Amino acid sequence: MFCPQCGANQTDDLKFCNLCGANLQAVRLATAQREPGDKFDWSKTWVAEMFLSERERERQRGITPEVKRYNEIKAGVITSCVGVAVMIFLKVICEGIIASGQNPPGDNAILARVWIAGIIPFFVGLALIINGLFVSKKLARVIERDLARNADALASQPEPRTLRSADTTEFTPANFSVTEETTRHLSNANPKQ
Repeated sequence: MFCPQCGANQTDDLKFCNLCGANLQAVRLATAQREPGDKFDWSKTWVAEMFLSERERERQRGITPEVKRYNEIKAGVITSCVGVAVMIFLKVICEGIIASGQNPPGDNAILARVWIAGIIPFFVGLALIINGLFVSKKLARVIERDLARNADALASQPEPRTLRSADTTEFTPANFSVTEETTRHLSNANPKQ
């Protein structure tokens, strides 16, 4: 493969050009994805995705507000279950340490209450569930209503005017050449000494 930047001949197993450092892997991918007669579509590149809003990226990936709401409820259930599991684990471990009898009596009171640390993830998960069931449901309806309203507004607008493609036959031909009269001395039979 020839490097598109410097023209150096490179082997097919290289990802970058040895001379200029051009990304040969990206060139291979670009040429493999495009059909020979197709025009290059910038909307299918990372450049177009860079300018999209987070909501638009989610919409393109198929993540609707309703899907986000269900994912939030699912995360809440998982987090709550983890909180309960942490509470049970800490309770069993601390009861075993207390039952061993090898720690001072003042520490037993602390160890008997360590399990309560698991209540934090439990309440976080509970808050996610409540938010997903009630708050996000209303937000999902508002967002879907706005999307429908925007789609109706876009459908009613006329097509935007675009510039036509350039035609090189429109250019005025030049009356002179850059190389004009630069080779006249070559036809002279008497070379200068």
